[in-house]
Amino acid sequence: MQSGSPKRSRSRDGRTEVDGPKFVAFFGPVLDALRDLGNSARPKEVADWIANNLNISDEKLNELLKNGNSRFKNQVDWARFYLSKTGYIGSTRRGIWTLTDLGRGTHLNHESALEVFHQVQDRSDVEARKPASEDTTAPDDEETDKTTIDDEARFKEEATQTLRSLSPQGFEQFCQLLLRAVGFEEVKVTGRSGDGGIDGIGTLRVNRLLTDRVVFQCKRYKDQIAPEFIRGFRGAMQGRADRGIFIATTTFSAEAAREAAREGAARIELVGLAELVELMAELELGARKRTINVVDQEFFVPFGIVQQA
Repeated sequence: MQSGSPKRSRSRDGRTEVDGPKFVAFFGPVLDALRDLGNSARPKEVADWIANNLNISDEKLNELLKNGNSRFKNQVDWARFYLSKTGYIGSTRRGIWTLTDLGRGTHLNHESALEVFHQVQDRSDVEARKPASEDTTAPDDEETDKTTIDDEARFKEEATQTLRSLSPQGFEQFCQLLLRAVGFEEVKVTGRSGDGGIDGIGTLRVNRLLTDRVVFQCKRYKDQIAPEFIRGFRGAMQGRADRGIFIATTTFSAEAAREAAREGAARIELVGLAELVELMAELELGARKRTINVVDQEFFVPFGIVQQA
């Protein structure tokens, strides 16, 4: 892509700065990540690639939005949104980002990334979707109009409040139901005091011949999960299960994520707030799908639409 002259503004100390939100810096890395990952990937894979290859600090990775979601991952999501609006990224199905022919052959520096940003901002069809600030949550893959975006935002906010308002026992039972819904068998809630943080146990059938014994911990929490929680859980599961699942109504710090995946230690899968809300919608656990009718203006074009006075 040819680079042009980006718009510039004066900062408070008088220096000249390039206009545009911070997430514009991730336009090029998102394309680079997808190329390196085989031209398609899930959002988490893209975010992890960028974090590792750009050496994003733990401080940045742990920074949260007001709604408790990761600011870094939200910036990567906004980069995807703008790249999809300009034809660099497509989506084969929800939750998978794919490079288009245009994206595969494009390398964006900061100036050309700014051109992409202003190109989208100048289009009238996205006026209602401009982020009001860096704290605005990026739209999901299939959110194509403001009504849908607003509905999704309300659902996520209500789901978050509901999950966090459950009693400790109620949240454990919800997690038990969730694990059953995704294929676990013999799921039991233990929740005994002095059990090292283990709230339940279940069996995951890998295939017709193999099963894994899995323990889980349920944390109804608002603060970010620190690595000591993961270490404590791993210590409790030693000799009792093949792997563990840590389910929380919040996010996990970068250090906690590394500890969960530490080489040579028992693997612990992390299920945070974003994954919980997504599973609620996907599995319709405490969530109902609703269809909204909108008028298809293009359908009526052949019939000769007359502007009303």
